[in-house]
Amino acid sequence: MIILPCVSADGKPTKSGIVTLIAIKNGALTAKAVSEETGQPMFKVRSGLRELNKAGLVKEQKNAYNLTEQGKNILK
Repeated sequence: MIILPCVSADGKPTKSGIVTLIAIKNGALTAKAVSEETGQPMFKVRSGLRELNKAGLVKEQKNAYNLTEQGKNILK
C-alpha cells in the first residue's frame, strides 16, 4: 500500500493535504503560492497538488488550482 503525500490510501486528505486545501481556500491558487503560504517545499506541494487533483479535491486550470465541491466539503 502506497501512502501519498496529501491523500491517504483510503482517498482522504492527510494533514499536509488539509493544509494545502486550506491554503487554496485562502487564495493561494498556484503551487508557488501554496508553498509560500504553507512553508512546504515546492516538490512536495507539486506532488501533493497532483494527488489532490487525482482524488477530485482540487481542479487545475492554467496552472491555477481551485477547490472542487468535494474539496470544499472536506473543509466544512
